[in-house]
Amino acid sequence: MTNTEFSTLSLDPALIANLTSLEYTRMTPIQAQSLPLMLNGKDVIAQASTGSGKTVAFGLALLANLDVNRLSVQTMVLCPTRELADQVARELRRLARAMANVKLVVLCGGSPTAAQTASLAFGAHIVVGTPGRMLKHLEQGSLVLDDLNTLVLDEADRMLDMGFADDIDLVVDFAPTPRQTLLFSATYPEGIADLSRGLQQNPERISVADEQRADTIVQLLFEVVPHLRKQALATLLGHYAPRSAVVFCNTKRACQEVADHLTELGFSALALNGDLEQRERDQVLIRFSNGSANILVATDVAARGLDIKELAAVINYDITQDPETHVHRVGRTGRAGQQGLALSLYSPQEAYRVNMIEEYQRAPIVQGSLADLNENIAPLQPEMVTLNIAGGRKSKIRAGDILGALTGEAGISGSEVGKIDISEMQSYVAVHRDVANKALKHLQQGKIKGRVVKVRMI
Repeated sequence: MTNTEFSTLSLDPALIANLTSLEYTRMTPIQAQSLPLMLNGKDVIAQASTGSGKTVAFGLALLANLDVNRLSVQTMVLCPTRELADQVARELRRLARAMANVKLVVLCGGSPTAAQTASLAFGAHIVVGTPGRMLKHLEQGSLVLDDLNTLVLDEADRMLDMGFADDIDLVVDFAPTPRQTLLFSATYPEGIADLSRGLQQNPERISVADEQRADTIVQLLFEVVPHLRKQALATLLGHYAPRSAVVFCNTKRACQEVADHLTELGFSALALNGDLEQRERDQVLIRFSNGSANILVATDVAARGLDIKELAAVINYDITQDPETHVHRVGRTGRAGQQGLALSLYSPQEAYRVNMIEEYQRAPIVQGSLADLNENIAPLQPEMVTLNIAGGRKSKIRAGDILGALTGEAGISGSEVGKIDISEMQSYVAVHRDVANKALKHLQQGKIKGRVVKVRMI
């Protein structure tokens, strides 16, 4: 058996020690196959799903290639969405803890360009962001790539799906050659090969299959006539009552219609699609991740790159036309040793799509019956409620300040306070539903960091 311990790699001992402190000791399949090649300077096309450990793979490669004594941009990571860029940046900062003064700047839409320009003026080793915003900084001269040695395209297939091909080409025109180019993608459509040809030199291709064992994910199919699809979805949610579920739709319009319908029935459902403003997107993701909403209705593009841990269920409201996309949807549940549940609705006219999926995953999907399910179960309500505080990092508010305000004079137990998220201008704290009104009243009447702040329940 091949030794897959990180200690076998030609990495700086400080990086290895930090990996151990993060409890990263053995490599995942994508890491074991790609890291030796990347550390040897090879261009790589790596196909692996979300959650496979690809960020650690390319993160270690780019850090190994970094000269911290030269304060110039040496690595650029392109991502399809702001959420994925933020997630990648967090992981890179964790990996770089053992290295002195690594400067990383995130460049995405939804944040002021001027503030990003000011950050770049102080220097950066690594930039992570979306193609459009990267291009804007390149064109105005605030971002310079003269010393770039590593270019990473993360979730390249979704960048193509979202129409970023032209922006990527324009960004790369600013990048020097030679350089190392690493391309990571969950799927391998024809466009990826074309993209690679324009960016890479003799790349090594790696593909890691999804590991979806029958004992960790239960898949069930339910036939439904089209006009009863929304009713069938409500039946599934009521009967199985998942603590958290992502409902996949094929279109943005369907997302909103389904979320509105579920809300009318009393479910705690939120829509995630490309029509939302950035602040609205942030709030949707915060509420779902902190447990104050238990149903997220999303398109594949909107959901790609989201870091959703311990997802109890995936429901395919619409059957996807691409079997590979179906496998990636289903693979979001049943992780970290948890039992997963994947439920799919299909009409008789869509039976051929089901056949394609079964052929692709080389396994049949068990047929369920909606008639056997209990339709009269009250919608499950989330345990938590989110409070929005009008103040964030700019106001020097920290998580400890919010926690202290709630558990001090308010007398709320620490176990009743959930996840705290702090952005530049806003803060969000999840509190148990039973104490939500008490917490809201106390924060509205009290102070945080010695000042009165506006607080509301969302």
